[in-house]
Amino acid sequence: MEDLKVKLVEMFQWFHDFCQENDLRYYALGGTMLGAARHQGFIPWDDDIDVGMPRSDYEKLKLLLANQDNQHYVLETPDLNTKNYYYPFSKLYDTTTTLIENTRFKIKRGIYLDIFPLDGIGNTLEESRTNFSKVKKQYNLLLTRVTGIRKGRKWYKNLAVILVRMIPNFILNNKKILKKLVESGKKYSFDDCEWCGNLFGAWGFREVMPKEIMGEPKLYQFENIMIFGVADADKYLSNLYGDWTKLPPEEKRVTHHDYILCDLSKSYLDK
Repeated sequence: MEDLKVKLVEMFQWFHDFCQENDLRYYALGGTMLGAARHQGFIPWDDDIDVGMPRSDYEKLKLLLANQDNQHYVLETPDLNTKNYYYPFSKLYDTTTTLIENTRFKIKRGIYLDIFPLDGIGNTLEESRTNFSKVKKQYNLLLTRVTGIRKGRKWYKNLAVILVRMIPNFILNNKKILKKLVESGKKYSFDDCEWCGNLFGAWGFREVMPKEIMGEPKLYQFENIMIFGVADADKYLSNLYGDWTKLPPEEKRVTHHDYILCDLSKSYLDK
């Protein structure tokens, strides 16, 4: 895991520099923001990086990376319509590595940064909750269609996955669901709404909050580099985790990723 973290920090430094050079806003999100605020780096048992970008900056990033010559780091987005890519956000891959995760679709790519669009969702708590519920229903349907069966998940959730997956793709098309979901996320502007957030995050509505909490990106120490995070880390992290300053019980200090293969010295592009 330590070698993996070194590679991820290298990628994060490149991403940070690229955003700085091109005047793009971004924020560390979720566990990455928690790690920066509490550990000045990775949460010790964590092994991934999540960032979010206001939708306008996110779209600029996609255009810039689509037209640049660097082949070390490449961006995959839902717009590319790649087979078996069902994420409503983007992933930046290190092409010198190989990673296969234990999901329903065993996609061979490199280690990655998750890059989420940050969208507006409303101007009041009530409006935001109503608008978010529509997006969440679409996202839950997609996740149920494409997620894998997991040990440790409640039996009825695995059963729901099995039953929904039995519906043929010509009746319930996964790519059409994904396209509709992406369009739903774009409906409200991050910069024009009072409430905003990551509509496709693991914490659901807890990732939606007043825009002032995100504020102007603020620099934080992350391992041996500096990265941008939210303006008010305490309010952001309290919204997601409650008392974020306390460590969880030891039995919960585990990674949430399940890798079939992680090779840091071989490119997934090699045949």
